[in-house]
Amino acid sequence: MLACTQEDLDTLVDAGLPCESRSGARFFDANDLYNLGMYSGKSRTQPELAFRMLFRFAGRPVDALLRPKTWNFRVTLECGECQGDAPWRFEEPDVARFGGDLAEVTAPETGRDSAVYAARVTVTGARTPLVSSELRKVVHEYLDSGYRWQMIPVAMQADYALVHSLGSTSCIAASLFLAERFRAAGYRAGVRRGWFCGVLGGALDLPHACVEVTDDDGVVKTVDIAKAQLAARLAKNTEEFQELCLGSIYNKVILSTASGDMPLGHHDCGSRMPVQVRADIQSVR
Repeated sequence: MLACTQEDLDTLVDAGLPCESRSGARFFDANDLYNLGMYSGKSRTQPELAFRMLFRFAGRPVDALLRPKTWNFRVTLECGECQGDAPWRFEEPDVARFGGDLAEVTAPETGRDSAVYAARVTVTGARTPLVSSELRKVVHEYLDSGYRWQMIPVAMQADYALVHSLGSTSCIAASLFLAERFRAAGYRAGVRRGWFCGVLGGALDLPHACVEVTDDDGVVKTVDIAKAQLAARLAKNTEEFQELCLGSIYNKVILSTASGDMPLGHHDCGSRMPVQVRADIQSVR
């Protein structure tokens, strides 16, 4: 992942890279390694290569992001320490209100341990930029604040004060913070969780969140602040895409019915372990 030598790894551990020793082997947190690789400046680590490839689209004309796009959407729900057969609840894609469509839906059946939700999801884009100068001011203050986007455990992202105190940010932390700032300025705002699609052919499951705010023109706008941050850092000539993230919707994001930091899945078996939600989202050619 880091494309470094054993000696380099020893140096990193000596400098404070956290790890655990188990039976003579060192174990690292995957988020730590991704963040270290992404900001290493080496240009050859797995995170650097992956995110550069991922954000190539952001430097192209945005017209392709405004067209209808269909995805084969499949999610596996896994219940840790399952207590037995019980109904599953899943916060499914919420696309109809923005002109999208759900078809061929397979809902999770009552059972234990794991279940599957599948559907063919069509989303579309719309250019609806923020018109409120106050909302734009809040957004740009955040973009200029210097927080560094990082891979962060989902449970930790809900505590945006903690995340920001470390100089870090994420889509969930940033969205929860912005929604609070928007409400403080007198606007109706909330956060929606969902999925960022087309990520390395579906091989990387990235949790996602956006702010939804009612603008001065009465239209609900979507602010995808984290993608604007990442595009500015990872790709050149992305100004048009960054602007699209400030109010508009585009066809690489599927939002769900889950709000804020609420879980995407739940199993009514009585287990205290959170349900793990693993998405596989493939483009329909």
